[in-house]
Amino acid sequence: MKNQLKIGAILSYVNILAGLIVGLGYTPIMIRLLGQSEFGLYSLIGSLVAYLSVLDMGLGNTIVRYVSRNRAVGDKRSESELNGLFLAVYSVIGLITLIVGSILYFNVDNMFGATLSVDQIERAKVMMILLIFNIAISFPLSVFASLMQAYERFIFLRIFNIISVLLKPIIALPFLFMGYGAVTLVVTATIVNIACLLTNVYYCFKYLDIYFSKGHFEKAFLYEISGYAFFIFLNAIMDKIYWGTGQFILGIVSGTIQVAIYAIAMQFMGMYMQFSNAISGVLLPKVTIMVANGATKIELTNLMIKIGRLQYIVIGYILVMFFLVGKEFIYLWAGENYLSAYPMILILMVGLLIALVQNAGIAILQAMNLNRYRMTAYTIVAVINIFTSIILAKMYGGLGCAISTAVALLISTGLIMNRYYHKHIGIDIPLFWKNIVYMMPSAFILIVLVESFQMNVSLKYSWLYFVIKVVIYTLIYIILMYFIGMNSYEKILCKSVFYKIKNILYKDKSF
Repeated sequence: MKNQLKIGAILSYVNILAGLIVGLGYTPIMIRLLGQSEFGLYSLIGSLVAYLSVLDMGLGNTIVRYVSRNRAVGDKRSESELNGLFLAVYSVIGLITLIVGSILYFNVDNMFGATLSVDQIERAKVMMILLIFNIAISFPLSVFASLMQAYERFIFLRIFNIISVLLKPIIALPFLFMGYGAVTLVVTATIVNIACLLTNVYYCFKYLDIYFSKGHFEKAFLYEISGYAFFIFLNAIMDKIYWGTGQFILGIVSGTIQVAIYAIAMQFMGMYMQFSNAISGVLLPKVTIMVANGATKIELTNLMIKIGRLQYIVIGYILVMFFLVGKEFIYLWAGENYLSAYPMILILMVGLLIALVQNAGIAILQAMNLNRYRMTAYTIVAVINIFTSIILAKMYGGLGCAISTAVALLISTGLIMNRYYHKHIGIDIPLFWKNIVYMMPSAFILIVLVESFQMNVSLKYSWLYFVIKVVIYTLIYIILMYFIGMNSYEKILCKSVFYKIKNILYKDKSF
């Protein structure tokens, strides 16, 4: 089982890497073969139907928690009854998905009739039928993936996740080169998704000895499950509002071209958040242990500063590099038609900076069971964001949605949560930001140096010049951060990474 955990953790990062490779390699080919309008239509319908996924209501995580807890007791009968309960609930959710999806399907003309052509409306309806069916059948079948997690069968689960990520573009690309459109992409994705889900079903019955039976549960237990799932559900809704509403709103008020551009911005934001979560996922489990052992406010402040500084080194680097070479990358990667995504991405990156640097605060709230305030505040601001996005989208298109979302993020994750961390949790927020501000001159110096250079030298956009710039700017950033921004602990970490790389290279040469 230890091997399952270790290899599963490694495969999780391989899964992230596979997603990044597919996103960076497959997306530019897809958007060029589909065309901007067709890609916009594909993104619009995908973002609309994705709202149905919130009907999961946080039960996926709930299954893992309660089945794992039941396995520790070792009561097979209770376990089968619990499995039966979740399968029944998810089957009902699947039926609700079909009903809600049908309502959306019959209102496509009302929602997008002003911005989509008759032909686009017809293709949109076909894609909606396929995606609704995909999500509806995924709900009951996803129970088996959650059971595999509870049984810690991480290797098989992660491998098939990676296969799924890679198979979708591999199967879709030949059809795209033959001239097929967005509908074909949805068909291939549906086939791959259902095939992987059915594989999980086979594995559970074949190797895990899974049973399902009808059980009788006390109201207190059902309330406990509902309470645990509710705030996970609320978090899912908030994420959809922040990162999915923009495309839907633009589809109504602006059309598929603006949706396509905004979809590219959302893809960049997904990668931006993945880099941050990869760091916090390694460091943050320590927070729960500290809180459980009665950590003092000073200890929690120091830990939040420690993790926040490490987060900023990486997130600050990504932000400043995108500021310097992001427009060039979008031009080379997606094409000139998507250059207007650059200011959208930059605005959203700035808006999300506080949230990513303060990820440790979320873990502290969860460990102290104080996540309710955060989720309530985020949800209220996210709902307000919907109305401001509609107003600004009518005036400025995708840029308006980006401005509205960035302001909402700064208010919720910045003003509201920093006040809560300081007043109610006792974390020294002024000291935290004092530490972060002291690290910022490295980025500003790099920007001044690069901008001064570019005023006198003009280089054409090419992958060669782009790579050279990235390497040079990265080296300058590392040097500036090491001598100006890093403290002694961070310098030791930096040296240890350098020596590990050096040892690996030395061993390779010895052969």
